[in-house]
Amino acid sequence: MIELRNVTKSYSGRRAVDDISFSVQHGEILGFLGPNAAGKTTTMRMITCYMPPTSGTIVVDGMDTNENSLEVRKKIGYLPEMAPIYADMNVLDYLHYAGELRRLEPAHKRQRIREMVAVCGLEDVLGQDIGELSKGYRQRVGLAQAMLHDPDILILDEPTAGLDPNQIAEIRVLIKRLGQEKTLILSTHILPEVQATCSRIIIINRGKLVADGKPDELSAGFHGQEIVQAHLKAPRDALLAKARQMTGVEGVREIPTDDGTIGIRLESAAGMDVREGLWKLAVAQNWPIWEMHRERISLEEVFRVLTQESEQPTS
Repeated sequence: MIELRNVTKSYSGRRAVDDISFSVQHGEILGFLGPNAAGKTTTMRMITCYMPPTSGTIVVDGMDTNENSLEVRKKIGYLPEMAPIYADMNVLDYLHYAGELRRLEPAHKRQRIREMVAVCGLEDVLGQDIGELSKGYRQRVGLAQAMLHDPDILILDEPTAGLDPNQIAEIRVLIKRLGQEKTLILSTHILPEVQATCSRIIIINRGKLVADGKPDELSAGFHGQEIVQAHLKAPRDALLAKARQMTGVEGVREIPTDDGTIGIRLESAAGMDVREGLWKLAVAQNWPIWEMHRERISLEEVFRVLTQESEQPTS
């Protein structure tokens, strides 16, 4: 659906985006992450035809953005971080105006406005001037205009900025639902939001792509292996010996506990989950399991490690 091939964007000889390539498939919810000034907004602006790349190719639904800019824009709904709304218009007039810009037929426009008002929870503010609204409601208005023409692709830059926790939860549900039928790129600094909504994550750092994968894959990749920790009520020597004989286990280490159990740390190859094998062993030996979990590096830690050197601005 979206493909970037060796895309670079330079300003006065300085590269804001540096030779990045990736693709996004239909029905995918992509979390697009990076520190401030890493090149995220520049990349999204190029995909949405707001600006052309200096070099490389961007293809959206089979169309080159340089050659078919207007056709590409028809397929995209874009919510930039600063929503493009007019403070002196009331909400309903603004949505009608946005529908006219999209050249929607009058009957279809009215239908879509009703649907977006319901989806974005704007019923109570339709008659108010946008400039009088809270930041959260202005964000909802911006989201409504981005989806008004029912685009195949949604690109959302900080879509939950300024929303309260209940509104954030509602937008997360909406994003997940939309991701089942559309291609969706979500940029945000709220990492739990990414874990809750995105099926895949790309991280860029100083204009370069530094990570691409599912959230669990990125966390596991820092170990290079799978790690399971467990606390069991079991004879120490027997537990360690039998754990070492389990299929897929490459290493076993005892870990300290303060609850009267024996703690173990099992290492296995990346992609190998030994929790079921450990459970079956415990059942066969009648050893109660008090605790068992896969050890994961948090997405926050992955992000920090990959971007800790990116403090100087690049975009």
